[in-house]
Parts: sequence; C-alpha cells; structure tokens
Amino acid sequence: MSASTVPLLSLSPTKPLFHTSKPATAITTTTTSAASTTTTTLSHSTINRREAVGLGLSLGLLHDLLLPFVRPEPSIAAEQSPCELTVAPSGLEFCDRVVGTGPEATKGQLIKAHYVGRLEDGKVFDSSYNRGKPLTFRVGAGEVIKGWDQGILGGDGIPPMLAGGKRTLKLPPELGYGMRGAGCRGGTCIIPPDSTLLFDVEFIGKA
Repeated sequence: MSASTVPLLSLSPTKPLFHTSKPATAITTTTTSAASTTTTTLSHSTINRREAVGLGLSLGLLHDLLLPFVRPEPSIAAEQSPCELTVAPSGLEFCDRVVGTGPEATKGQLIKAHYVGRLEDGKVFDSSYNRGKPLTFRVGAGEVIKGWDQGILGGDGIPPMLAGGKRTLKLPPELGYGMRGAGCRGGTCIIPPDSTLLFDVEFIGKA
C-alpha cells in the first residue's frame, strides 16, 4: 500500500473522538456533485507513429457516427448527477445516490462496504476500490469513525442504509478525525486536523 492511502479502519479510533449533542434543527440542503475521472492508456509498444495516428482518426470517426445513438447507463448518470445533501441535527450530511433493496444493518453486525474518501477540496485520500477489496467491520461497535456508524445505521433523522445502497456522507470534524487528523508524520497529515470529510459509501451487505 502506498504512503498516500489512509486505511479507514486502521486510523479509526476504537471510540468516537468526540461526543456532540446538538438540539434538533430544521433540515437544510446544500448541493454537491460526485466527480469521477477515467484515464485510458493506449500502449504504443506494437504501434508505430503512423499506425497510431490512423487508429486515432478511425476511432474519432467511429465516435462521431455512434454518438447520436449512445445513451448513458441510467445508474451511472444518476450517480454522477448533483446530489442534494440533507443536514441531520448531528451535523452529518447525507444523500442517497442509490437506495438499496436489501436488509439494513444491525448494530454490532459484521458488514462489508466499499468507499472513496475525499477532503473538502476534492482530493482523494483513500479508496477501497483501488485496493480491490471492501472494508469489513462491525458497524456501531466503534471500529470506524462515528460518522460512518451513524451514516450507515441511521438515527437522529438519518434513515438506515439498505444493502446494495450507495450514499454520500459529509462529516464534520467531530464525526471524523477531529483535532488530531490522521496519517500525520513529520508535521504533515494526509487528513489535516479539523477536516470536513466526504465519503461515497457502497453498503454491500453482511460479511
């Protein structure tokens, strides 16, 4: 694993960093969008310069001919569309990009989830997809940061996630890594202190 990744589980305190208690507030909304970048690499080990140019022109022409008939997959389009975040009284913000159809998790249950973690500026600090393996943990047992337990189990105005669902979570510092940050070494931190964090979570189901 590269030094730039931050395993959510290993950096999570065994207990929530902070306990906050806020009075119930009116629900407000903000808007965010999930950004995704796809990089395609074409190998030139067996293609000379002239062949590469010809291939590029042919692919471009084919793209132009097929463009009117191409339609994006509904699920992909839905996940990339702007997502209206709902603010819970705890300060956690959430938005369901895909509502699952399976059972909800129960406290203490061993579950599996994929995720991408980003700082507020959009920088990705960790991704289970990149590792090719979902995170396995006991939800509601303090094995992960508090915002994750709350964002998956629900409560405090947040509906529970259902297996197969995909949800965006925006965590204030007190539901994430708080004043300590995470991945700190030599005066720099992968997750700086007092960071607001964004997670795209896919609840796969029980492990």
